[in-house]
Amino acid sequence: MLEPSRRGTDGEAFGPWLKRQLRRADMSQADLALRLGKTRAAVSAWVNDRAEPREETKALIADILGTDLASVVTRTVDVPVERPVRWHHRPAHADGGREYGNAAAFAFDADLSVLAREATQNSLDERHDPRTPVRVHYTLHELDGAPLDAFLAALRWDALLPHYEEAAKGDRKVSRSLRSALDDLSRERRLRVLRVDDHNAAGLTGAEYGDGRFAAVVRRQLDSHKVAAGRAGGSYGLGKATLWATSRLGLVLVNSTLSEPHEGRTEGRVVGRVDLPWHEVDGVAYAGPAWLGEPDTDPEHRGVSRSWWADADTLRSLHLERTGDSPGTSFLIVGAHDASGDTESLQDMHDKLVRSLANDFWAAMIGGRSAAPLLDARVTTLRNGEVYLPEQQVDPHHHHPALSRALQAYLDGDTVEELTTAGQVVRADVPLIVTPLKDIGRSRDKGREHLATLLLTPADENDTHVNRVVCMRGSRMTITELRPRDLPLGTPSFQAVLLAGYATGRDGEDVALAEAFLRASEPPEHDRWDRTEELTTTYQRGAPTRLKEFRAAIDRTVRDLVGRREIARTGGPAVLRELLRLDSPGQGGARRTQSFPTVRNVDARVDDRGAWHVTVHLRLPEADDPWVLAPVAKFDVRSGGRPAVEWEMLVGSETCRAENGTIIVEPGVRAAVFSAVTDPSTHPVRAGYARLTVDVPKARGGAA
Repeated sequence: MLEPSRRGTDGEAFGPWLKRQLRRADMSQADLALRLGKTRAAVSAWVNDRAEPREETKALIADILGTDLASVVTRTVDVPVERPVRWHHRPAHADGGREYGNAAAFAFDADLSVLAREATQNSLDERHDPRTPVRVHYTLHELDGAPLDAFLAALRWDALLPHYEEAAKGDRKVSRSLRSALDDLSRERRLRVLRVDDHNAAGLTGAEYGDGRFAAVVRRQLDSHKVAAGRAGGSYGLGKATLWATSRLGLVLVNSTLSEPHEGRTEGRVVGRVDLPWHEVDGVAYAGPAWLGEPDTDPEHRGVSRSWWADADTLRSLHLERTGDSPGTSFLIVGAHDASGDTESLQDMHDKLVRSLANDFWAAMIGGRSAAPLLDARVTTLRNGEVYLPEQQVDPHHHHPALSRALQAYLDGDTVEELTTAGQVVRADVPLIVTPLKDIGRSRDKGREHLATLLLTPADENDTHVNRVVCMRGSRMTITELRPRDLPLGTPSFQAVLLAGYATGRDGEDVALAEAFLRASEPPEHDRWDRTEELTTTYQRGAPTRLKEFRAAIDRTVRDLVGRREIARTGGPAVLRELLRLDSPGQGGARRTQSFPTVRNVDARVDDRGAWHVTVHLRLPEADDPWVLAPVAKFDVRSGGRPAVEWEMLVGSETCRAENGTIIVEPGVRAAVFSAVTDPSTHPVRAGYARLTVDVPKARGGAA
């Protein structure tokens, strides 16, 4: 007689528990039925959780499985089985195909800022409880001496090393990088690991090999598997590759707490993956990838390493322990590095992580009166288990005060229609026309209008990058920064935020359409809105034109907002007139034509010393020779001539160079930017008593 299935107070349901124990013991349902003297139908009913055996039968099951009755009754732990965790390397392809590295890992630079952007975006996309923020914690940890030896032992390094040594042979990019990493580890006996924890995220749910978050991250490439109801920041399935790309060894360990049970459990689902190029060990060829886990006993996947439920001691030895029981995932990047070359010390890496999180996700960390922030981000650095740099919470108001003020005012409903003081935030709508999908709507249908929100506020006195519009959608990750074109000369410095799609905080059909449209216009880096293959193949003709119109509308709106009223400020004249004039020999007073450079935009301010700082944006026509320009600064005083002042500093950019007091622009460059600072000691009067005029004539003897 069968008893109805029931779940213990704390234990797992009997069916999933028994099914897993049979798999771990490499025992079929038929084998168990035979040893119990029961029918296969009875065992099937237990495994499928339709019924449970009597207590005396449970005692027999415990004996067969080699455990005690309490373990079968409570079902809080797995039955101990001699099934050691080990690395399983994928055999080489039978058709002779070879991959000399994971192509997805080359889609991004192995840069800490890229890692922080992609990994945090993925965490936001998997937000579990919408009422509370996702919490991400980056822990940088340097190991040497005994702690390093203990970690390598827990990692089964001795079993991995022969594969690394063979994969490091050859002259391909991946092999050279691996050889360098192995040499450094052998010589320095030091290793840096970076753990990326998220909490209040979904965790790696789903089957070991079937569709689901786990397989998408651990087993597959280019599988985004986002279930964020169209709000996801990512869409290519490439972001997770940055985890492996940031590892010099191509090695990442994973521990996940699941938001929904798998095999009846939620905590401590652990697996490791290493990405190596094709290689041979002892005459056996391997495709490259390998997984750390328990050998699978399922006939279809026999011998493959699958995830396992790790105990607390194992998690500590692998530096994968998590705090609390909130769902989410911990990724441990083994051999973490910053390939940009601009970080050397732990302090450098720590600071770069903080800056990167602040630059890309400052808006997601701001909440309003009626809504919590979307994100809480922190960074900590350890050495051999001891705190080296204490936990640092990323504060958006510290890193981007003016931008944060603008968004805070919007979320709190404190925006104004016109700027009159430096602390205000003005709001305006910017129309975006969303082109219809190719299989929806009439031909030549212009599309649906979505009103994005533009917020503008005076820049903070310490801001180094001003007169920009920071654009975002979805979960408020920064997508791109725009420099508004054709601003009025003398425009006071400002900061602006553009919220589109779900970033507006609204719902509705137009919001969903705009979100999907802009996401389709983003490349894998999600760093601009532009023509993409997805955009042109998915949407009707004219979609790229709608993006250009959107950009033009942003420019117009900014010009309208900054031109409405003069903002009361201190530290210099409120309006800078005649800030820049280009000298065009032979033209006299005639109207300038496009055969000479023209000014697109000018930024100017006076610092505490009284020095003028100017940034000039030029548009240049085609030329066969370089443009050689000689900027001259003059004070437009109230009486008399315009005395010239000296430059304290003249600086070019990636579009031009400064050389011997001139700005040189190479042939073919159509837009250039240079900056300059006047020498206050040469000023005839204080900066506040005069306007500055900058002439940019052609240098004597200069080409073009």
